[in-house]
Amino acid sequence: MPARLKGLYAITPDTEDSARLLSLAQAAAPHIDILQYRNKSPNAALRLEQARALAELCRRYGVVFIVNDDVELAASVGADGVHLGRDDGALSAARRRLGAGALIGASCYDSLERARRAVAAGASYVAFGAVFPSGTKPDAARAELSLFAAARILGAPLVAIGGIDAGNAGQTLAAGADAIAVIGGVFGAADPAAAAQELAEICRRNGR
Repeated sequence: MPARLKGLYAITPDTEDSARLLSLAQAAAPHIDILQYRNKSPNAALRLEQARALAELCRRYGVVFIVNDDVELAASVGADGVHLGRDDGALSAARRRLGAGALIGASCYDSLERARRAVAAGASYVAFGAVFPSGTKPDAARAELSLFAAARILGAPLVAIGGIDAGNAGQTLAAGADAIAVIGGVFGAADPAAAAQELAEICRRNGR
């Protein structure tokens, strides 16, 4: 398993307030292993500005930087990779654009078969979720924790996402997740730095 694809995987909240976004990311950065930039805004200039700033922050802290959905944006800012959902283009095309060393993640929802196809197509890691009810995506399909044990056969790092917080992170990791992806559990907390530190400690206690 790539050493960097484990632990606490923070995903940014979708906001046009760049100063707030950078402040939140700065607070979490000392404690996280991976940061994904996620912003669905149609404002391409804003997304480029924010992604550049986050990429630089991640380089300073040695954090893996992933861009959600947008292969060209990932290439433009020198991100470590991209994360793709079912409607975000082919993994093979992303691999050709970003190169052999890029980290390419695939959302597999509640489907082991989708994960199998993603790994066969060259995904660096696969993500299952929502593993718990999610405030960010309340209508997301639920992925049972038993999926992680079943997906071990794929030989790829496994990321859990959806409703994860300090109260359930331990059981998620114990079920076989290599990394826990968190949005609200860090960036929705009253103290994002403390929330990230607590989740990072849970990851360490579980060997992640």
